[in-house]
Amino acid sequence: MLQVNKPTSEINRDFAEADGSQSQTLTSYLDIVRRQFPTMVAIVSACVILALLYLFTAAPQFTSTASMVIDTRKVQLFQQQSMLGDVAIDSATVETQVEILKSENISLAVIRDQHLIDDPEFTGGSGGLLGSVIGTVASLFSDGHASSEFELTRKALERFEKNRTIKRLGLTYVMEIGYTSRDPVKAARIANAIADTYIVDQLEAKYQATRRASVWLQDRIKELRTQASAAQKAVVDFKTANNIVDTGGRLMNEQQLAEVNSQLIMAHAATAEAKARLDRMNDILKQEIPDANVTDALKNDTIVKLRAQYVDMASKESIWAAKYGADHLAAVNLRRQMAEIKKNITDELKRIQESYKSDYDIAMTREESIKSSLSNVVSESQLTNQAQVQLRELESSAQSYQAMYDNFLQRYMESVQQQSFPITEARVISAATTPLVKSYPKTLIVLAISLLGGLMLAFGAAMARELNDKVFRTTGQVEQQLGANCVAILPALITQASATALSGKLGRKKAPSEPNLLRYVVDNPLSRFSEAVRSLKVAVDLNSVVRENRVLAVTSTLPNEGKSTLSINLAQLMAHSGAKVLLVDCDLRNPSLSRVLRPDATVGLIDVVAQKVQLQDAISVDPQTGLAVLCAGATSKLLHTNEILASKAMHAVISLLRGRYDYIVLDMPPMAPVVDVRVTSTFVDSYVFVVEWGATNIDVVKHNLRSAPEIQNKLLGVVLNKADTRALARYESYHGRYYYQKYYARYGYVE
Repeated sequence: MLQVNKPTSEINRDFAEADGSQSQTLTSYLDIVRRQFPTMVAIVSACVILALLYLFTAAPQFTSTASMVIDTRKVQLFQQQSMLGDVAIDSATVETQVEILKSENISLAVIRDQHLIDDPEFTGGSGGLLGSVIGTVASLFSDGHASSEFELTRKALERFEKNRTIKRLGLTYVMEIGYTSRDPVKAARIANAIADTYIVDQLEAKYQATRRASVWLQDRIKELRTQASAAQKAVVDFKTANNIVDTGGRLMNEQQLAEVNSQLIMAHAATAEAKARLDRMNDILKQEIPDANVTDALKNDTIVKLRAQYVDMASKESIWAAKYGADHLAAVNLRRQMAEIKKNITDELKRIQESYKSDYDIAMTREESIKSSLSNVVSESQLTNQAQVQLRELESSAQSYQAMYDNFLQRYMESVQQQSFPITEARVISAATTPLVKSYPKTLIVLAISLLGGLMLAFGAAMARELNDKVFRTTGQVEQQLGANCVAILPALITQASATALSGKLGRKKAPSEPNLLRYVVDNPLSRFSEAVRSLKVAVDLNSVVRENRVLAVTSTLPNEGKSTLSINLAQLMAHSGAKVLLVDCDLRNPSLSRVLRPDATVGLIDVVAQKVQLQDAISVDPQTGLAVLCAGATSKLLHTNEILASKAMHAVISLLRGRYDYIVLDMPPMAPVVDVRVTSTFVDSYVFVVEWGATNIDVVKHNLRSAPEIQNKLLGVVLNKADTRALARYESYHGRYYYQKYYARYGYVE
């Protein structure tokens, strides 16, 4: 309790920086939690109780989940490449399928197939006690008419989409379909129904797309067939108009040109061959008798035989001429026969020569004819080539139309196949099963959230209470806000009503328990209250070392803060310890001590200052403690009490009292309502400032002390009065009741 007195500091000092730095430390937050612990416990307990009520009243929900995959490996058992084209399955495609699963089209199909508008879970009230209460209250405000089928469907759709969850698992092609219901079997059935409906919807969508494509292809095929026929007819008509005949993939004039050119080459070769034979024959005719090689080359049997006869006769003629002479008849006869044979050979050669000449003439004629035909064909080909450019354009157009027709016809056949065998890329890989454990509400999660939320709310409320708590509760606050020592903290002894009666606000007689309050330090010397008053006396004695400290003034900011109670108990404690003490009631506006201690007194301080009575006649002494009391006297008609307290006569009275008593305790009026305290600084040694713990506003106290620097300079310290010892232990543990009770228990005293 004892505080070492510090040098007086200015009240105007700014402590905001110190407060800010302290609030940022972990210790300051722990202090806030300790101070606001009951409030925080109450808030957290309320949150947990609400969570428990919710767990007991909320209807249990069960969630069943089915898994579906979009298979990138398409099964094409009955079809080739899709007529609509294969779209690559990427992340955006999977997200698109998730949105399709969430569409109203799928939801309404499930509601229709499962007859959910007839299920009370979808069109009735919510489950559980809370849902029943809400449904009952809602029915009181309804108009009572029956809902239409459309309204029931929309209500079921809203409830359906609220309980349905569809999400993609990471970056995979797997989609998870979940449904939550009060019935676990129903949850599994609806989850599977969503997957089945999606697959059917995909098949139906492909079928409808294929059917529409088939109808469009039919119309397009008819149009292309007409266009292809017209293009082909244009080609034929153009060929007819331009005498273009196509044979074997080539035009006739081109074929004729090639054939005539080939014939010309052959005719030219035949002419050269015939001329060569004719020239050779002319050379042979120049010989009298052709040699054997020539005859063999001619391959003419007549010439061969004649030449053989001629050679045989020439041999005989040579023999006969040599034997019988050249004029021998036989030799002459042989020469005559030889001349006949030679003539025959020559005739035969001439005949062959004529034949060769005839062949040469024929070859020459044929070659000239072919050359003439070639010239005609070339002329016709030049005319045909000019029209062939346009013919190629017509043929290209006809081929394009024909190719488009064939392509569309093939696609049409594929679409017919796809109508018969529709295939979807989605398939269920894990069907939903009946859940065995409820998914909502999750007891541990709800309790954890309520506890965490309660802690956050409690801490926020604690911070709010701390920020709005503009009263003194700790010695540290007194030192920081006022720059003064907190010399004692007095515990609360009685109720507020008794304290009000003590301050004199009530005009009734005192209750039987009130005298005990005025003598509390005497009747309860081992109490904590008495110990706190002792610490105040010790502070007074220690301060006497520095300066004279015999005249003590006890004041406060507002009425009913307990300054009079402290004044009389401090005076009794000093007197009971053997000192000569005088208690003076200087609250001339409201002399509560005088009314309580000496209600029948007729004279007092006013009379002594006015020198109407002697000092000893106005003082009364307590026989048990020896405390001298000087009442205020008759003050009801006084208008300027501050002038009386500031008068020279008052100074003279105090000076007189200094010589007779060790301590003079002045019970002063509060500072906020009146200015009487400020005029006493000339004869008061030290002021004790009483502040009601947890009640008096800090700003009010600071304002009053700022406006009275003369009191501030002589301020001994501040006393926090009416402290709640149980709550005080949360603010400053070293001021708790435990230490006092533990120490004084050996004396048999427990407060």
